[in-house]
Parts: sequence; C-alpha cells; structure tokens
Amino acid sequence: MKNILIVGSTGQIGSELSIRLRSIYGDNNVICGYYKPPYPDNFFDLGPTVEIDATNIDQIADAVKKYKIDTIYNLAAILSATAEKNPKLGWSVGMDSLMNCLDVARELNCAVFTPSSIGAFGNNTPKDKTPQDTIQRPNTVYGITKVVGELLSDYYYSRWGVDTRSVRFPGIISNLTHPGGGTTDYAVEIFYNAVQGEKFTCPVKAGTYMDMMYMPDALDAAIQIMEADPSKLVHRNSFNIASMSFDPEMIYAEIKKHYPQFVMDYDVDPLKQAIADSWPNSLDDTCAREEWGWSPKYDLAKMTIDMIQVLKERYLQQTLTLQK
Repeated sequence: MKNILIVGSTGQIGSELSIRLRSIYGDNNVICGYYKPPYPDNFFDLGPTVEIDATNIDQIADAVKKYKIDTIYNLAAILSATAEKNPKLGWSVGMDSLMNCLDVARELNCAVFTPSSIGAFGNNTPKDKTPQDTIQRPNTVYGITKVVGELLSDYYYSRWGVDTRSVRFPGIISNLTHPGGGTTDYAVEIFYNAVQGEKFTCPVKAGTYMDMMYMPDALDAAIQIMEADPSKLVHRNSFNIASMSFDPEMIYAEIKKHYPQFVMDYDVDPLKQAIADSWPNSLDDTCAREEWGWSPKYDLAKMTIDMIQVLKERYLQQTLTLQK
C-alpha cells in the first residue's frame, strides 16, 4: 500500500483507521473520504480529505485518479439494528458502495478491503467456534449485505483479478467514537456509564454470548490482511477473526473490579436480542492465524483496563477545560 483512500472515514472504524494508517504510511498518503462532518474534528487536519458519497461512483473514481490510489478501504455501511429500521437504506449504502468500489478498482487497478461481520451468519450456523467455511443464512439486511459482499468480492477477484480482501469483524469496542446503532454497542456504552458513575441498562439478556474485539486489534487485522502475502491467502473474502467472547454478566463483573459500586440492570430490546441470538457465540479463526499470522493482543481484562484509563483521562480533561 502506497496511496490509500478510506471511504467512510468518519465512522467507528474509519476514524481510528485513518489515524493508524497515517502513522504508518504518512499523512499525505492516506486520503480520508467523508460523507458526514468528521469526528473527532482534529484528525482531518493531518492530511488530505475529500467529500465522497459512497453511492456515487464518479466521486470515488475522481478521488482515486486525483490521488493515484492503489488501495481502497470501503467502510461505508449502516449498522445492524439501524439497518433493520430502514432496510432499503441499509441495502443501498452497503451494496452500492461496494459495487462502486469494486468497479473503480477493476478499472483503475486498486486493491479493495471491505469488512464483513459476524452478522453474515444466522440461526442455522454452528454457534460455538463457528467454522471458517459454514452455512451463512443471516436474517438481517445488514447480514445479507455482508454475505453478498463476500461473494461479490470473491467474484471480482476470480473473474477480473481485483485484489479483494476482507475479515469478519466481531463486535468492535472503541474508546474514541461513540456507538452507531450496532447490536454489540452495549459493550461500548457500558464503559461510558461506568466511568461517569451512572447505572447501565443492558439491552440484551444475561447469557447472550457474542464475539467482541478491542479496536486496536481490529485495526491491526484490517492492515495486516492487506499487507499479507497474496500467495498464502486461500480465503480472501472473508476471514473469521476473534479475540474474546463474553456475555453481559462477564463484562459487568470485569468492570466492577474497578468500580465496585457500578450497577447494571436489564431492559431487553427485542430487536437487538433477536439479532444477537442469530449470531455465533464464538468464531474459529484458525485460517486467519495460519494464512496471514493473525494474533490479537487484547483479552477482556486487558481491554477493560485500557478502556477505563482512556475514558477517565478524557473526562478529566473535559472537566478541567470546563473549569477554565
């Protein structure tokens, strides 16, 4: 990778991936494509930006030509629970953005990364240590777009040689961007409530296990898969990756080690619960480990320590700023 375009750079993954990629490849070699105003405000100041509607192929093509892009990170999507409330929008953003990036990549010789998700699996999928190759029958529009995305990406690779690569992200826990409507977002929100001394009401019931991942590991995966030796890749689209699996009671207990007075109760959201119940409890990521050396750095305990430290420092800084 030399010149990189991130489509959807202001989302949960994109905002942090932009910073990480610029630290590796240089500020001027990573172009942040955005649709909504950036968050946080200052990360756009570090390098080139371009306004891109991911459903507009001409805007993507123009950016690729202008900046001599060789790698596209296509991160445009409407997350699971939000997409269920507006399926047409979820389909349009998920599929139009992918087709546009693939067509531009085919014409202008770019590699393409498009994340898949645990949402690509469904009720008929084996729940525990879900295999790399298994039945995929999701019951959400978000999951359907991910399955189609995997198949399309493989098609563009086998039919036209487009260098497509992907990972199936678990729920991603970030300390920088706020949740954006995903089923696993409770595992982010709970930390904000704990650090601010507020009770947390969990929208999924106890015993609901889902694979999760701390953002630094997710960023590593997105970069490492694109840097991997293509001759060793058997599964391009898409690799299972994993680092931890837990239910609400487990993350609650871990946080209470640091905040003994923290309180959590439940008010189950039927939509989010139904989506969570259709997803795997845990993924088997053997293929990613064997084919490109995937190895996460964070487990639940280590992630909890880091999340709390970062959020405490941020809230302290905000308090000091308000007192000035």
